[in-house]
Formats: sequence, structure tokens, C-alpha cells
Amino acid sequence: MDKRIGDADSAVAAIQDGATILLGGFGLCGIPENLIAALRRKGAKNLTLVSNNAGIDDFGIGLLLQTKQVKKMISSYVGENKTFEQLALKKEIEVELNPQGTLAERIRAGGAGIPAFYTPTGYGTLAAEGKEIREFSGRPHVLVPALRGDFAFIKAWKGDRWGNLVYRKTARNYNAMMATAADYVIAEVEEIVELGKLDPDCVHTPGIFVDAIFQGSNYEKRIERRTVRKH
Repeated sequence: MDKRIGDADSAVAAIQDGATILLGGFGLCGIPENLIAALRRKGAKNLTLVSNNAGIDDFGIGLLLQTKQVKKMISSYVGENKTFEQLALKKEIEVELNPQGTLAERIRAGGAGIPAFYTPTGYGTLAAEGKEIREFSGRPHVLVPALRGDFAFIKAWKGDRWGNLVYRKTARNYNAMMATAADYVIAEVEEIVELGKLDPDCVHTPGIFVDAIFQGSNYEKRIERRTVRKH
């Protein structure tokens, strides 16, 4: 059972126009850099992307916004991307904003086979319009649907040919839950190791969730907003 593929371009070859793709990462931390670049080269359009945020103008998902390959963004925060702002103001992209915890739980529920859940977050706001409201313990809750994708792009630190993955520190973020919530999961890793080199107790995503894996290259690992302390 060898799930290794040659490179990012081979990984995205099957992605067609109109696909829904979950993209791991938080800001620019733990994003699937190679897969995003390959998807831009492939040119698939009318995509629905699910990500905590939309990258920045010239990196991450921002690269796909530049080429107008994205039809809809389902996100939590989009405030660092001027390209996104212009597309939204011109109504050239659909935007579905979710509270961050709600977005994470929608994806987790999608991976766990839970079709929907109730949350108090968003009650009394535009986010609750048209949704079912139910009271629990004297507090109103909004019914929110789970979220799944046709594909998930996952970035991990290490993996083996069976698809077992280990993330490094905060780069785990959305990657682990997204790996459970898509029909086809592609993992790019910084290093592919031999079977048995990963401590089973330290595996974050078991290979059963991963369909394809490749070793990425030329990672930039940019910092979204660098802040330094004054002397």
C-alpha cells in the first residue's frame, strides 16, 4: 500500500472546475504551498475553497484569487488580502463568513459523520437568518450544517508511504480535522520517512484518511505579519 505520488502537479491532475476544496493552514502557517501553486498552474476554475483565511495578495490562496479561479470562499477571517477585498466589493466572488469556532466544528462534524449541530454563536445576527433556532438550557441556539469537501489539501511535517502524518507544533491547526472531512485527501509533507520511523503514539493523522502523499519542496513559510519588539 504505497500512496506516494510524484509531485504536486500529479496530485491536482484530477481536480475539475467547480470542485470544493478544504485547505489546511492558519494565516500562512501550515498551508499546502506546493498544492496551491500546482492548482494555479492547472487553472481549474469556479472553485469553492474552505479555509480559515484567504492568504495574502501574493501568497497562499491569494495566488488563486489573482487568477480568479475561486467562485466562493468559506472562511473565518479575510482581512489581510486586498485582492479579496476588491473581488468582494465588485461582487466577483461569493463570501460565506463563519465564526472561527463554528467553522472548525463544521469541518470536524463533517469528518465525524454528524450532519448538523446547534451552537449559540451567531444567534441574533445575520448569521442566524433563515436557520432553525432551538432553545437549550434557556439559551437560544442556531442549527448549523456540517461541512465536507471533494478534496482536502493537507500540509504536514513528516509522513510515510502509508499516509500516516505528523504535524509540527501550531502548523497542525486546521490540517488534522480537514484530513477527515473530504472525499479525497492529498498530503504534502516536508519529509517522507520509512515505515516504522514514526512513533505510532505520535501520529496525528492515521494513513486511513489520506489518499495521496508527496514530498514538497522550496517551502517559504512566510510570516503573515512580522512584529518585533522595540529595543
